[in-house]
Amino acid sequence: MGRAMAHMIWKGAISFGLVHVPVQLYPATKSERIGFNLLDKRSIDPIGYKQINKRTGKEVTRDNIVRGFEYEKGKYVVLSDTEIRSANPESTQTVDILAFVDAPEVSFFFLDTPYYLVPDRKGEKVYALLREAMKASGKIGIANVVMHNKQHLAALIAAGPALVLNTLRRADEVRSPEELKLPAEGSKAAGISPRELDMAKKLIEDMSDTFDPASYHDTYHDDILALVDKKIRAGKTEEIDESELAEEKPRTADILDLSDLLKRSLGRGKGKGGASSKTDDDDDAPPARKTPKRRRAAG
Repeated sequence: MGRAMAHMIWKGAISFGLVHVPVQLYPATKSERIGFNLLDKRSIDPIGYKQINKRTGKEVTRDNIVRGFEYEKGKYVVLSDTEIRSANPESTQTVDILAFVDAPEVSFFFLDTPYYLVPDRKGEKVYALLREAMKASGKIGIANVVMHNKQHLAALIAAGPALVLNTLRRADEVRSPEELKLPAEGSKAAGISPRELDMAKKLIEDMSDTFDPASYHDTYHDDILALVDKKIRAGKTEEIDESELAEEKPRTADILDLSDLLKRSLGRGKGKGGASSKTDDDDDAPPARKTPKRRRAAG
């Protein structure tokens, strides 16, 4: 089965200074999540979705649904899609770059949804010029863009051959860690000994690898599909014996001493010097069980 082409979401231009780069916007991600339909358990008929008038309880057809802005409790101004677009037509047609900043300054906390920008109307050269200049400078652009009737803060990023627009969460959308009860920063303040820190660093090094997204897959997705297949082979509507589906109990740590736990963990990684990672009193420790390498996804 052929892969469906992504649908263009938006057409406009990147604007910085007096330069305009005509572009088209495409989604850069797709959902592969497991989806379930709601069914009537008595007849296995699908349950439909209805849009209901909250006052009368009656269903409202799509052509009778409009957008309203609540300016006071229970009072609305109705705006059509055309009126919303015409309110500020320039903002709905440009990726308006406000500033260029060093890429590491933008925390991953703020990254939301990525989109590809594709050159439009013979804009290939100026598109490539902006991309290469951004790569050489190590900068990303911070911009405003309007999509789906909402203004977004976004980061313009040069990624390989593409310019990517990644919408950003605003500062008031990211919770402060001060709201949470967290251990104090710093080894001494957290009660961590130099020996424990050294063993933890060795364990991290032992398990270090290059990031390959294709090596990781959704095991929940796979298990659900396997369960669905099992039910189909059993006759679709027959119940599967719950004992066959019993989950393996999660392992619990029975080692209360952190140093001992770290020591036993060393040497169980991928093998980058894992077998030779020894601590001062390893000779007194019981031999570590041989552990298979970390599972990777099938190609």
